[in-house]
Amino acid sequence: MTTAEDIIEGGATARLRPAGVPTLKPAQQPAGPFEAAAAKPSARDALVTGLLVIYPAFAAVAAILAGLFLAGAGSV
Repeated sequence: MTTAEDIIEGGATARLRPAGVPTLKPAQQPAGPFEAAAAKPSARDALVTGLLVIYPAFAAVAAILAGLFLAGAGSV
């Protein structure tokens, strides 16, 4: 049977908690943005969201139009 001392190099012993000892208390504040308080949306938020949605659409249309223009310009 393999013991903890067999696994750890240098002969250091593993520090284990005895059974029945309660684990650490969880943090009072949750980690990350998972339970962040919802802020009221503002006009700035709406503008940024609109730009994030509309800008790629305009960029795609402009790229298609530029491609069609360049394809047509090669045949003249």
